[in-house]
Amino acid sequence: MPGFPAGRRDALLIATGMYESPALKPLRSPRQDCEGLAEVLRDPGIGGFQVQQLVDAKSYEVKRALEQFFRNRGREDLLLLHLSCHGIKDDEGHLYFATQDTDKDLPASTAVPAAFLHDQMARCRARTIVVLLDCCYSGAFLPGAKGDDYVQVKEELAGHGRAILTATNRTEYAWEGDHLEASAPQPSRFTGALIEGLRSGDADTDHDGRITVTELYDYVYEYLHHSGARQRPRLWADLEYRVTLARTAAGRPAGSRTAAAGAPSAAESASWDAPAAERERTPPPAPGLFARLKDAFNGVDGGDLPSPPPHGQLARRGQDALVKLEFPLTETALGTVRDVQVDTAVVCDRCQGAGAAVGTPVHRCGHCDGTGTSGPEPGRDTSLLCHACHGSGVRIPTPCHACAGDGRVGVRRTLTIKVPGGVDHGTRIQLAGEGEAGPGGGPPADLYIEVVELPHPELERRGDDLHLTRRIPRSLARGGGTISVTTLDGSKSVRIPAGLRSGQTLRLVGHGTMHLRGGGRGDLLLHLDVDEE
Repeated sequence: MPGFPAGRRDALLIATGMYESPALKPLRSPRQDCEGLAEVLRDPGIGGFQVQQLVDAKSYEVKRALEQFFRNRGREDLLLLHLSCHGIKDDEGHLYFATQDTDKDLPASTAVPAAFLHDQMARCRARTIVVLLDCCYSGAFLPGAKGDDYVQVKEELAGHGRAILTATNRTEYAWEGDHLEASAPQPSRFTGALIEGLRSGDADTDHDGRITVTELYDYVYEYLHHSGARQRPRLWADLEYRVTLARTAAGRPAGSRTAAAGAPSAAESASWDAPAAERERTPPPAPGLFARLKDAFNGVDGGDLPSPPPHGQLARRGQDALVKLEFPLTETALGTVRDVQVDTAVVCDRCQGAGAAVGTPVHRCGHCDGTGTSGPEPGRDTSLLCHACHGSGVRIPTPCHACAGDGRVGVRRTLTIKVPGGVDHGTRIQLAGEGEAGPGGGPPADLYIEVVELPHPELERRGDDLHLTRRIPRSLARGGGTISVTTLDGSKSVRIPAGLRSGQTLRLVGHGTMHLRGGGRGDLLLHLDVDEE
């Protein structure tokens, strides 16, 4: 697609609203979600995706579609998956996506395990996968709510090169619509916000003609917040670069959305391939109503609406942080709980993130007109931070004394982290939202704990099994007896059978490390060398 990076742009939209089991309440919104989102993603002037839809399918059909979607992919492909359905979990807390034939008591065989989706994405060569989940994991079915019991989605699906945008956090409901008594289907609030942000272009917060994953998340979050929805979407992203999901009117010629759904017109291609400086001279489109209301709320000039001066910096997400911690083999193998101190930043109490001294004015940056960026970098889908305001979007004549104008102050926090049994050297544990607060009162970043496994003086780890080598006298090998060996659970007496030869191995079942995914433990393999007489 001209104007987008090289590679295919494919989307798979899976919607399940009808269920055979009476335990799963029918949903009106999934089919509407699927059709509305497919329209904007397929539009060559917006998303430019090749879209496949699967509605009210059985579990084996969904699994087949997922496996086909992720196989035989190129490195530069951009893949987008949208799931609208009930989310359920089993007794061990594992996540499943409900399908038409799902039995809540038999999720492993009648639903789609999140582990299955994770495996398909892990095998996929595409370096960018965006997953949109419009399902929730709350404790009961309420009128207008979807889901069952909460889970932590990032533990189930996160990985390098992926962005996961969910309708709620792990304790809230995914609300279907505003008027659930109406007979006509309507998009859920979450997917409705996605569609509106892409169709109107309001999600293009920096007005550069592109809608990135993070911009779409910010738009959906604010949209639901200002609409009064009792849910807060979440985003987990581990991407190599800014991912452009769609174009807006600022990046395409007028009337391009009315073109056929095939290849873009010559005029459209010329516009998207034009140099950045030339595109910047094109006047931006008139903002939608929601964007104008939000701008008015934030103090940005909105045209006909009153616009007080901006109250502070542009809200930006904080910077993720990585902390390496050392753990002995006993703790990585069996799990542990540890308190860790981290130096981070929180919103300044004095100025509430604005960066300016209380009662003093804040002015919009004249170099970037308050956007915080200086336009797209030539030849790339990235924008440069404004050199005058360093991305804040404002000029602060009198900085806050407490934070020196940053809107944040440094603190040392003590966090209690739970390390699951079975982690190994190099494993990273993501603590969502536990990182530094963003500039301008923006959302907090994530904190990553990287496990550094210390070597054991006697035991050697290979996967989930442990290996121990012991030398025994020939008399013991010939006549048999017992020896004491070191295990993770303390010293254990092991019987040596008579007639044992040098180099034989004894297996102590269940004395290895815990399996990180699934119950049980590995084994301890005892390698015996016999002394020469």
